[in-house]
Amino acid sequence: MTDTSLSTPVEHPAPTRTWRSYAEVAAVFLKIGATAFGGPAAHVAIMRDELVDRRKWVTDQHFLDLLGATNLIPGPNSSEMTMHLGFVRAGLIGLIVGGTAFLLPAMLIVIGLAWAYTEYGTTPAAEWLLYGIKPVIIPLIVLALWALGQRAVKGRLTGAVGIAAMGLYFLGVNFVILLLAGGVVVMLVQNRDRLRNIPRRFGIIPLPLLGSGLGSGLAAAGSSAASFSLWKMFWALFKIGALMYGSGYVLFAFLQADLVDRFGWLTEQELIDAIAIGQMTPGPLSTSATFIGYLLDGVPGAILATLGIYLPAFIVVAISNPLIPRIRQSVWAGSMLDGVNVAALGLMAAVTWELARAAVIDWYTLVVGLAAAVWLFRYKPNSVWLVAFGALAGLISSAW
Repeated sequence: MTDTSLSTPVEHPAPTRTWRSYAEVAAVFLKIGATAFGGPAAHVAIMRDELVDRRKWVTDQHFLDLLGATNLIPGPNSSEMTMHLGFVRAGLIGLIVGGTAFLLPAMLIVIGLAWAYTEYGTTPAAEWLLYGIKPVIIPLIVLALWALGQRAVKGRLTGAVGIAAMGLYFLGVNFVILLLAGGVVVMLVQNRDRLRNIPRRFGIIPLPLLGSGLGSGLAAAGSSAASFSLWKMFWALFKIGALMYGSGYVLFAFLQADLVDRFGWLTEQELIDAIAIGQMTPGPLSTSATFIGYLLDGVPGAILATLGIYLPAFIVVAISNPLIPRIRQSVWAGSMLDGVNVAALGLMAAVTWELARAAVIDWYTLVVGLAAAVWLFRYKPNSVWLVAFGALAGLISSAW
């Protein structure tokens, strides 16, 4: 989590609610969405260059305020930045236009790739292409995990929570419970001195309610494969979108837990293919959900999956934007977010291990993955070049 304080007063310009401003928001974020490779950090850097330096929509301080807020609410961070900035420029309609324009290019590209995957995915060309791309994804996720961990692990407590979340995930504990428990533990421990000053009657935790929630969560974790329906898929992805903290990589842990382990709608192989497709396209990584929706039920599934994963972000940003200063100044909200973040990193680490086992299946994929890791950690190339390297490696292997 970026340690940005929202306590400094910042002059926020009033939104301009005109058709011209709506068109401007759409044009800017269509451009960014069609060209922004490299994941959330790269997206944010591009937005700052375009909207702070070039167009002067917001000041640097205001931009940092918005960036800090995205770390305090669930959802994909870079997509939420487009919504916040669209709101600042053109009000509520600007929020909707900005968020939609940013994800639209990636969604359309992913639908096209999903069609090609279902039509030709079993042919040697497409199969060997993904064969080379999959091991390249692992070091990308590891690098993101390392960068996020340096910010999120702030001491022994948060480090222990992250390790515990990873271990409990392998034991089959529901990922939602792990996130909430991580947040609550860190919040209570970091604020234990304040708790002593709270009257006893307000400090009582409704244990029956807590126990009921834990029981239902654990039951969900152990449920068998469920029959598929568009509504169930939409609701599953809506819940993931409403609970997902951190970068788009955290999404993969949630997809693994629900769509692979709980419902049995996807295989691990299909999930890692979805991750590969998300890396191959510009814009938000969370459009991997679009690919998954297409696999499950064609174009209707792709559209509903995209709507399900992003709708919570639109709602939360619309509610939270006017409340940003109060949220950021709350010591309780900040410490709970610390716990949620490290728990999410623990989940990311566990799922990365599972994905690596599915991607590195022989000596060739091991060599490709190691070469990509050396290139990435030494020279920090854009992720699109790494994915292109993996694709080339896969095509070369097909000639053997």
